[in-house]
Amino acid sequence: MCGPFKGTKGILRLLEIIFSALAFIIVLFRGTMVSPWGVWCVFVWLFCIIVPLVITIMEAMSWHVLLAAFLPDWADLTCGLTTLCAVMITSATIIFAAVFVCIICIISIFCFIFSLIATVVFWIDTILQRKAGPNGYLCGLRGSLRMAEAFIACIIITAALDHFLFVEWYRPPIAMIFSVIIFVVCLVVTVVIIILNLVKLLQAFIPVALTLIEFVFNIVAVVLYVLAVILWCVFAYRRYRYYNYYYYYYPYNCKYCSYADRNTVTVGAIINLILYIVDLYLSFKAR
Repeated sequence: MCGPFKGTKGILRLLEIIFSALAFIIVLFRGTMVSPWGVWCVFVWLFCIIVPLVITIMEAMSWHVLLAAFLPDWADLTCGLTTLCAVMITSATIIFAAVFVCIICIISIFCFIFSLIATVVFWIDTILQRKAGPNGYLCGLRGSLRMAEAFIACIIITAALDHFLFVEWYRPPIAMIFSVIIFVVCLVVTVVIIILNLVKLLQAFIPVALTLIEFVFNIVAVVLYVLAVILWCVFAYRRYRYYNYYYYYYPYNCKYCSYADRNTVTVGAIINLILYIVDLYLSFKAR
């Protein structure tokens, strides 16, 4: 293999790009994705094309050396992004298979197969990179927790949007909307904290220590997530009679999908609540 795609690492990245691109291109033949789950899958495949491609170009042109002052640990960044791609494309593969694949859906079956191959390649790349032992934020416990919080929040928001789009499209309860706003706000702040930990120079513009900001945010996030879980469970599951009425008059909608969306939000929010509690403990110890 010549050029930037030489060696085991280069070949793996090439395979990641090819199979992610195949899944992305084939799914376009299905038509426009209306479901938020379909939009999530398309976004993930596009993300999994861009990340290894940009990393390969940066390393081939030695541009990553110029970023040493901003991103001091390039190996940690690439390993963290590869891990994130592996987790994201795993979710996309499972979701696409569960929501869109059927026995007679030939295009969807091929899309699933290519996505599955890309998933395997990404995990092989992740394992090999982690064996090299990069020692940085994204590969550490705190960074892994933050990425997990952000990823699960994306799944929660996607499930909530799918529920609102196909079930709660007429006057959704304000409490459920407020729960989703909490998930979005915590996601945005979590991503900002990850960026601040990666780009050390940005911390100079913060008037207080980043550890203090993380500690306070974790307290607020735990409180907000407890509130969001309570509101979502109360208002999503108490409307059982309304959903039965809705599906009686609109039988073409998927009753199982509605339950799956509600349960996904509930379980995901509880998992994220636990992660934020663990993060709060670790941030308390780090102060």
